[in-house]
Amino acid sequence: MEPEYKQDASLLNRNALAHVELDGLYSQVREILEAARTRTYHAVNFEMVKAYWEVGKSIVEAQGGEERSEYGRGLVKELSVRLTRDYGKGFDSTNLWHMRNFYLSFPILDALRPQLSWTHYRHLIKVKDADKRLWYMNECAESNWSTRQLERQINSFYYERLLATREDKRPEVIAEIFEKEPPKRPEDIIRDPYVLEFLGINQDTQFRESELEQALIDNLQEFLLELGRGFAFVARQKHIDLDGDHFYIDLVFYNYLLNCFVLIDLKAGKLTHQDIGQMDTYVRLYNEFQRGSNDNPTIGIVLCSEKNETVARYSLLADDKNIFASKYETTIPKPEELEAYIQEERRRFEERQQDE
Repeated sequence: MEPEYKQDASLLNRNALAHVELDGLYSQVREILEAARTRTYHAVNFEMVKAYWEVGKSIVEAQGGEERSEYGRGLVKELSVRLTRDYGKGFDSTNLWHMRNFYLSFPILDALRPQLSWTHYRHLIKVKDADKRLWYMNECAESNWSTRQLERQINSFYYERLLATREDKRPEVIAEIFEKEPPKRPEDIIRDPYVLEFLGINQDTQFRESELEQALIDNLQEFLLELGRGFAFVARQKHIDLDGDHFYIDLVFYNYLLNCFVLIDLKAGKLTHQDIGQMDTYVRLYNEFQRGSNDNPTIGIVLCSEKNETVARYSLLADDKNIFASKYETTIPKPEELEAYIQEERRRFEERQQDE
């Protein structure tokens, strides 16, 4: 017969093992239930979205194209009175007009994305261009944007900036956007400008690079959204020691779509040759000492408040496919400012073509 202390130890071990098994079982069951609850929520939510689409369709058909007439407006007003009486809030005239516009904006029911809520679609119907609206819907669903994030991307001209920053690849970019293919080249993920309005910094405010870095870290979720798809934060002030020389890289990210590290060096002032040379050193060091065997070559971005196009043209930026300079804006550009920027980028591209 085993001594009593050995029996006690054996019992404790069995109890501990049972507790571990229970923890594992609980986690597994909880995951199943949470997933089911999420699916149920999305299913119910999308059923309401489809119902609003059907309501919008019914209104359009009943109006017979006379929505601007006294009859068309009166029809919606009277419908609102009856629906509000029977179903409560949510069916005032304004919402019914939203449902009508929803149907007109997305005339094919099967094209709707079930991941998106009615509030998402309320933002989307404000986008007048059909191609742009479709792109925002798909990108929102693919990237799992919240309604606030979708609103921010629309207001900061995300779509326009994406096309403008790769003017020389525009036909390819448009094709890739609508085919939803993942990026294949470093230039596919680099934007210019980056809009950092979420920092709450006035465009004319003077600040140090360390303050900009801290502000980006404090608003990391918004910054990741601005960087684009596939980014994950790795480190700040990444230290590399090379024979007693110490290098510190401001921000390091990893893009899992391109399978590579992305280094960002922050500059509060105008771009210089020294900034580009410094980033070239960082990229070479990272490729030598940090890059894994399965990683693609490292990308370097100098993020500055003002780009020097002459420096950009006669430096590594003209030849190196993995080093870029991008301007950052601390306020959302006005439509006319963005249009002027796009026209300027087009002019520069045409000049480069003539030189070549």
